Amino acid sequence: MTTPSKGKPEGRKPERVTLRTIAEHLNLTPGTVSAALNNSAAARSIPEHTKQRILTAARELNYRPNFFARSLRLQRTYTIGVIAEEIGDAYGSMIISGIEQHLRQHNFFFLTVIHRHDKKLLQTYSQMLQSRGVEGFITVDTSITEPPALPTVAVAGHQRVAGVTNIVLDHKRAAKMALQHLQNLGHEEIAFLKGQPFSSDSVVRWNAIEEVAEELGLRIRPELTVQIEGTDSTPVIGYPVGKELLARKRPFTAVFAYNDISAIGAIWAFREAGLRVPEDVSVVGFDDIPGAAFSNPSLTTVRQPLLRMGQIAAQTVIERIEKRGSEEPEIAIEPEFVVRESSGPAPGRHVPVPVATGTSKSFRVELEK
Repeated sequence: MTTPSKGKPEGRKPERVTLRTIAEHLNLTPGTVSAALNNSAAARSIPEHTKQRILTAARELNYRPNFFARSLRLQRTYTIGVIAEEIGDAYGSMIISGIEQHLRQHNFFFLTVIHRHDKKLLQTYSQMLQSRGVEGFITVDTSITEPPALPTVAVAGHQRVAGVTNIVLDHKRAAKMALQHLQNLGHEEIAFLKGQPFSSDSVVRWNAIEEVAEELGLRIRPELTVQIEGTDSTPVIGYPVGKELLARKRPFTAVFAYNDISAIGAIWAFREAGLRVPEDVSVVGFDDIPGAAFSNPSLTTVRQPLLRMGQIAAQTVIERIEKRGSEEPEIAIEPEFVVRESSGPAPGRHVPVPVATGTSKSFRVELEK
């Protein structure tokens, strides 16, 4: 016959460790323990050694916060709605990765919806997220025309809308970096791949290119300007526009593409036609997605700090929700220019230029004074 072991009755669940449990264990108030564990504003007045005692005790006692109880008590959900055009592309995934990093560090959740530029779907998803209690929105490559019901931060947002903070790249500086680089290499016949009309940055970026080209004395030729079509988020999007550019039989020595994936796809088309990059034609992209440095040849490009843009978006929306700091209508982000192997002197020109010898090396190019 087996003798029952002494102690807690069999089948009885161990008592859940609460804030009060930790407080009694340390002879502190539950409010002090809560402030330290949540790193709230009140935690600033708690001595550092006391904070460490609380954190150590929470780990040793295997404390697990009750999210729902906390939400009910504070009448908050600590949840952000992320509205994106695409989640699997390199551009969107890098931004969302930055959003996730910052929100996770500050104990926020997020729900993501993908609208693929369907206006009806966008409206439906916005309402669904609100019904699920999100406290604010972050949008990625999404056009906002109506004032939102909640604090909103728009990555690549360009329209001034009440209640929206736009995070925007300095597109004129970006265009000047790319076009001045090509001009310094002796390129005069430059082709352009224009972004899809539905993409948030398309109009602003093209306007910047036109303005900078005029300032530099570069001519934009309609016969060397090709419109990207479709919604593919891989280099396949650039292959047909590269083929179309070649089919027009107009001479060009360089291409400035709307983004990296279209630049890489166009390079496929050029190489298939027997052209060498950069000996016969130089190619410059935009974004500096992770694959840009590993394409063949490695891609010269305008760098957007996509991960950092996502982090800034998350930080800003939390500050807006918690009413910390002033509400800014726009946050400007500075681009960089990365020179790699896909750009070189125009045919017949011998211009010294630094070219990366490996995928991990890049160069910052400063604008001429």
